[in-house]
Amino acid sequence: MERRVEQLAQLAAIAVLVVGCMLVLQPFVTALLSAAIVCFSTWPIYKRVEQWVHGRRWLAALIMTLFLILVIVLPLALLALTIADSVTPAVGSLQEFLAAGLPGPPDWISGIPLIGGYLDDGWRELAASQTKFNAALEKLAQPAQQGLLKFGLILGDGVLQMTLAAFIGYFFYRDGEALVASLRSATKRVAGHLMPELFQTVGGTIKSVVYGLLGTALAQGVVAAIGFLIAGVPAAWLLGFATFFLSLLPIGPPLIWGGATAWLAYQDQIGWAVFMAVYGFFAISGIDNIVKPFLISRGSSLPFVLVFLGVFGGVIAFGFVGIFIGPTLLAVGFALAQRWTRPSGADTPPA
Repeated sequence: MERRVEQLAQLAAIAVLVVGCMLVLQPFVTALLSAAIVCFSTWPIYKRVEQWVHGRRWLAALIMTLFLILVIVLPLALLALTIADSVTPAVGSLQEFLAAGLPGPPDWISGIPLIGGYLDDGWRELAASQTKFNAALEKLAQPAQQGLLKFGLILGDGVLQMTLAAFIGYFFYRDGEALVASLRSATKRVAGHLMPELFQTVGGTIKSVVYGLLGTALAQGVVAAIGFLIAGVPAAWLLGFATFFLSLLPIGPPLIWGGATAWLAYQDQIGWAVFMAVYGFFAISGIDNIVKPFLISRGSSLPFVLVFLGVFGGVIAFGFVGIFIGPTLLAVGFALAQRWTRPSGADTPPA
């Protein structure tokens, strides 16, 4: 009886310790997950840097941390500041536009096949009624302003989370081999002989999803920036960087190149507006249908619906960095579910 009471007391103490540790680490779960995913995905680069610095792990870890800050944190902070600084001028410009009234429709509107006449008549009717025009724009102005502010706050939270993730990543890089060895030892007690296959499944899935998302985002961002430069859109590289981040959302890139198309049309640059619309649809958005499935399918058979749910669910659960965390967690869970539900006699699929 005394022995049993002692065992229960030990279990209770361990449970309290585990709960306490979870409560302490709970505010940093997002940064820890982000750091683990980023460090694991960039581990080959870290090992090459470690060779360049002759095995000095602390220096290689510092170089990689500074690289993450330079490539991810600083551009993300610049984008957040740009959006925050643009909200007030945009609202002021909209108010001036409201005061001036809606100008008449350009001549090319009526020339649009099938719907040109309806658009021209509707535009003229709206321009003739200043009150109706102001009411229509005011309904759009407030949600647009709130949406921009919320997006700026999400980006700001992403900057803080990625800064913390980069700081944690330094220690993951420096002590990564020891951490992986401890993790392998712990999982071996649970998974037994399945541990090597589980590590292979998890590792391949994480790499394929991260490379697929980031590879597609990078390709769309570069192609978008080139298109904006060709069409003469202001701040082309900043818009390209915004496309890079928003491409992680299924409807992200059309918001950027669609806005550029509308701006060109408003400036009466109809030819460039048509070019931007065609280029955006086929070149910028078309990349998503080619690059992403190719990269993700190399290490994972993740259905598109899980990528879609992972992105939006990740943002809701973790903030901006959930764009990376959500699809990765779902991909790992999906891969492990496939592994556990496979018949016991089935052959192991190739990596």
